[in-house]
Amino acid sequence: MLKKMIAKLVLFGLLVCGSQAVLQVSISLNKVELSVGESKFFTCTVIGEPVSLTWYSPQGEPIVSTQRVVLHTEGVRSRLTIYNAIVEDAGIYRCQAKDAKGQSQEATVVLEIYQKLTFRSVQTPQEFRQSEDAEVVCDVISSPVPAVSWFYKNKEILSEPNNRFQVLPNNNLQIMRVGKSDEGEYRCEARVEARGEIDFRNIAVVVNVPPVLSVPQQSFNATADAEESVTFTCITSGSPDPEVTWHRKGQQIESSDQHVLGSLEGGRSMLTVRSVGKGDGGPYTCRATNKAGVLESQLVLKVFVQPHITQLRNVTAVEGSAALISCSAEGEPLPEVSWRRGSDGQSFSDGDKSADGRVEARGRNGKSMLTINGVRLTDLGRFDCEAHSRIGEHQKSMYLDIEYAPKFQNNHTIFYSWEGNPVNISCEVMSNPPATILWRRERYTISSEPTANTRVHSGPGRSQLEVTPMSERDFGRYNCTARNNIGARYQEFILAQADVPSNPYSVRLTAVAQRIATVAFMTPDSHGGVPIGHYVVNYKESSNQQWRSAKSHGVQSTVMLSSLEPNTTYVVRVAAVNGKGQGEYSHTETFQTLPIREPSPPTVHGQRGVGKAYRLGLIKQDDGGMPIVEYIVKYKPDKDDQWMTKLVPGVHEFALLQPLQWNTRYSVEITARNIKGLSEPTYFQFLMPQKPDITDSLFSSLGLGTVVGLGVAALLLLLVLVDVSCFFLRQCGLLMCLTRRLCSRKSATSAKGKELEEGKAAYLGDGSKEPIVEMRTEEERITNAEDGSPVNEPTETTPLTEPEKLPLKEENGKEVLKPDTIEIKVRGENSHHTNAGDSKA
Repeated sequence: MLKKMIAKLVLFGLLVCGSQAVLQVSISLNKVELSVGESKFFTCTVIGEPVSLTWYSPQGEPIVSTQRVVLHTEGVRSRLTIYNAIVEDAGIYRCQAKDAKGQSQEATVVLEIYQKLTFRSVQTPQEFRQSEDAEVVCDVISSPVPAVSWFYKNKEILSEPNNRFQVLPNNNLQIMRVGKSDEGEYRCEARVEARGEIDFRNIAVVVNVPPVLSVPQQSFNATADAEESVTFTCITSGSPDPEVTWHRKGQQIESSDQHVLGSLEGGRSMLTVRSVGKGDGGPYTCRATNKAGVLESQLVLKVFVQPHITQLRNVTAVEGSAALISCSAEGEPLPEVSWRRGSDGQSFSDGDKSADGRVEARGRNGKSMLTINGVRLTDLGRFDCEAHSRIGEHQKSMYLDIEYAPKFQNNHTIFYSWEGNPVNISCEVMSNPPATILWRRERYTISSEPTANTRVHSGPGRSQLEVTPMSERDFGRYNCTARNNIGARYQEFILAQADVPSNPYSVRLTAVAQRIATVAFMTPDSHGGVPIGHYVVNYKESSNQQWRSAKSHGVQSTVMLSSLEPNTTYVVRVAAVNGKGQGEYSHTETFQTLPIREPSPPTVHGQRGVGKAYRLGLIKQDDGGMPIVEYIVKYKPDKDDQWMTKLVPGVHEFALLQPLQWNTRYSVEITARNIKGLSEPTYFQFLMPQKPDITDSLFSSLGLGTVVGLGVAALLLLLVLVDVSCFFLRQCGLLMCLTRRLCSRKSATSAKGKELEEGKAAYLGDGSKEPIVEMRTEEERITNAEDGSPVNEPTETTPLTEPEKLPLKEENGKEVLKPDTIEIKVRGENSHHTNAGDSKA
């Protein structure tokens, strides 16, 4: 019994598992009509347990969401939205659902798209030119295709044979040989019979009539500079009314004091030229313009004037082609025209040719043509056109410009660099018109935008390629291509890999002293492709392992070594340095500095001092390897045998000898001393001048202004003395006159009289009749009591080595008071000098 129950339960389970429900699919709408541009959405619903829900387009393709067609699925619902529908969206859309066993069910919706009546590109008004075939545009669309009808003056236009009005297949209206009578408003009406839809547009048609122009008088005569006026008249008509402008020599004439513009009814337009001058002659153009066209008429004003060039333009020719230069001149009588070349002044009249036959002039009736065959760059420049007649002449100039293909200006085509070092490759081009410059590398154009290793800098007629080599691939050939409308040229550049310089050679010592030495050498045979910047000189003592370095000034091939030790052996070597780096050293060279010795003989120069002094300049000299301790200066007049001695410290630049005798020749002996000993003496002579006159000396020390001021002051003082003397002795003069006037005033008081008496007493002093006058100079000049010469006070720059009666010490320490004895002793490397008449320097 139990077994039967279990079997029934199993059978029931199998029946339940095998009886899965069937899917049911439905769409919210079955059929939809949609106008172009409208939007719609459809909802698909599934009853059951679907595992997928998919929409299919009318073409059978699964629909994927886009910006215009959007899918949104949630569980058993899926929404399809179509925005801004187009005609191509029409068709049957399917919504398909699948279950876990792969069985599917679907539902469909039919979408029909139609186009409403829509007018496109319908403009009003539409304008046409008289007598042309006009096509009035009415662009209308719909789905299905609309039926279009045209109406004019409330009557339908029928397309009948031989009718000027025809409705074209594109629904436009054609009017054959449209005229002014066809102007008006036309109606374009469209219908869709299936929907009973109708719409229309009113279009205004305007017919423009080209200008008609007449000139009552075309030729006028006037005399230049006679204050005459000439009035030109043009009569115009057209639709719309033409605008009239006046032109001369291609330029529109604007109203001004000389040119007066006016108009009258009936389409009359006038131009009055006031005060006709010699430049006013020639053709004038009356131009009538409206929408339908332009019409011109020319009027001529003939002015009897001196020659005047009316047409001469600059000309541009291509190198190697022919240039034609035209010059036209007017005048009464008609002038003859000739040419003059500005570069060499050569003249060309009718029939003349240049020596090479390339330049020829031909002309008549005030016109001349200068022809240049095989134009060269040397022809570029100014040409003068000269018009001659019996009345006078006139000249104008033009410029002949030559266009030519690019020409490269530099021949430097090999450049050197190394990895990481930028180098500028310059491509300079001369061309007319300016050329476009491009850089290429292995048939590829180098971009003008900066990259990791290239940068292009462009300017007028020049382009610079900056290359920073990063690897060996960046070295090689670069091409600069220049192109203008005349032609193209290219120049190839090579970027080579630089190296350090080779070693200098022929190292030698050109000058060796105790503490300095000059190293000279020959420059390397190879600079490695990059200019040498400087040289490095290594030197060291032969017994030392530490090298010292000195650097040259630029690329000089000599280097001075300083701070050397005397009597020492040194080793020297030289290397060159360029942008890439330092090259190999040269072979070493050995030299030995000189031992310390006595100084060389001093070098001196002299100049006149102030007063009885003489300044002896000491020029820096070879000190023998040790500083100069002092200079021993001995001097004496040639007529005396007694020498005077002055000791000057070695750091001083001059020795001041004073006091000296006037008009006397002196001999000088100068010796330099260092710790090693004395130099050889240097001999020098000079002549003191004549004793100066004290008056000359005084006035020479004063400026011109001071002398004039003193003279004027002395003159004024003299006049005051004379006037005061006349007042007291003879009761006359300017002072007496002033006194009488003061005393004669009736309003004068006794107090004033008393003051006058006191003033008189001041002049009389102690009662004497002579005035007391005292004059003092501002500064008394100190002169020498012996000879009257000016005495100069010592200053800060006055040396303290002048002869003084001071005691000097000998080596034993005793003081010596004899002023005329000189003793010089030299022991070993030290010298000691004493002079009873001089102080120690």
